[in-house]
Amino acid sequence: MSNSVQEQKGFYKLSWLQRIGFGSGDLAQNLIFQTVACYLMLYLVTVLKISPAFVSGLILAVRFIDCFWSPVVGRYIDNRNPKLGKYRSYLLYGGIPLTIAACLLMLPQAATWSMTMKIIYATVSYTVLSMIYSVVNIPYGSIMASMTRDNDEVLKLTSTRMVCANIGQIVVQAGFPIGLAIMAHTVIDWNQAIFMAIGTIPAFIILPSLPILKSWLGKKGLYYLLLSIGFIGFAVLFIIGKFFDVESCNTIVQAAKVMTGVGLLVGSLMWALVPEVITEAEYRTGNRPAATVNALAGVAFKAGFSIAGWITPLVMGMIGFDLATEESALPTDPMAWFTVTCVFALVGFALLLYCFMGCKERIATTPEKPVTYGEMFAEFKANKCLQLVLGIFIVVFLASFISAPVNAYYTKLANYSEIAQNAILWFTCIIPAILLIVVGFLIHKYPLTDEKLDEINKAIEARSE
Repeated sequence: MSNSVQEQKGFYKLSWLQRIGFGSGDLAQNLIFQTVACYLMLYLVTVLKISPAFVSGLILAVRFIDCFWSPVVGRYIDNRNPKLGKYRSYLLYGGIPLTIAACLLMLPQAATWSMTMKIIYATVSYTVLSMIYSVVNIPYGSIMASMTRDNDEVLKLTSTRMVCANIGQIVVQAGFPIGLAIMAHTVIDWNQAIFMAIGTIPAFIILPSLPILKSWLGKKGLYYLLLSIGFIGFAVLFIIGKFFDVESCNTIVQAAKVMTGVGLLVGSLMWALVPEVITEAEYRTGNRPAATVNALAGVAFKAGFSIAGWITPLVMGMIGFDLATEESALPTDPMAWFTVTCVFALVGFALLLYCFMGCKERIATTPEKPVTYGEMFAEFKANKCLQLVLGIFIVVFLASFISAPVNAYYTKLANYSEIAQNAILWFTCIIPAILLIVVGFLIHKYPLTDEKLDEINKAIEARSE
């Protein structure tokens, strides 16, 4: 089949400018999301001195709200077709308020308020930010399904997106503590900054090589290899933290952290499965519910994050490590936190504009009739592939984020009591390792092979003719 005929059927080949333009959107969102995922809990507990128990409850409550809010957003987007683009228009419509909400998340004045005002402020600011984030994130994830049906292009788009996402991750995870130290005029802890970010390094090596690695190992073989390397990395970190001095073993520690990043990279690769699930739904129903599926994927992704944010401060406090009263691993100057957050938010908005200009939607995804909530949940019930993917999302991102706030404490392990050390090791090593095993089991159950997807796409083509 000629390229022109292929493209008429939706199998578009994209330029690297288009791929990078699309990927810049995830870089932008990660500048904000990683700030929240890695540092918001620490800000609320160590700067505002809010109870860890309340913070854990707040994170869980906001994500509970999002379980209802995200499907509303997904349904709204699926049933509308704005002039500036069905999906990319929301990069503007939601990007401006998202940037404002991010800048208001860590106001320096809040540190001087009463505890009641701090609690109200934290609740409102975090809830609003989370709701606006969904208005940007859900349609952004749907753009890929409207750009091409080509499986190789989808993989390249996913790889580019995840490279950009990991750039955002490494910038925030390393840059935030460095930025805090600079703004607070304190000494930069380079070992800590490197440890926080070095786990993202594998993304820049592995993601560009995904097509080759996938051809060698197969889809599931690739996942199994990454998960195995990650498990070994967590085991090494535990052994060093339990039986050796972390600071004296810094080289091995950093190498092991890189290995854990290899395992957690599976979370990034999960986004490549979302277009597959959308295509399978189109095959069964005749509609291509891109935003609906991405909304449900977003709920699962945020569920993993929220469970982690709920469990970590609560359980660590129960064990005997109270983040609010223990020595903070990061500077606590409120103005420093506000300034660094604003810088990331403003850069993120500029990148959202670039994504808006760089993406081109060419596959019609508007359903023939409005998508109802009943149909959304019916799709979830009927789509076994979607159920598995959502389960993988929850578990793998739980593994990623359950250790995120605690990572700042690992390099300073010797400063804490034995009880505190054990709590840190459980959340930075043991629990993530167990969760990677669960992810491997769920991937084993996933039925959509590349061969099966080719058959489905051909059937959709034939039906459209």
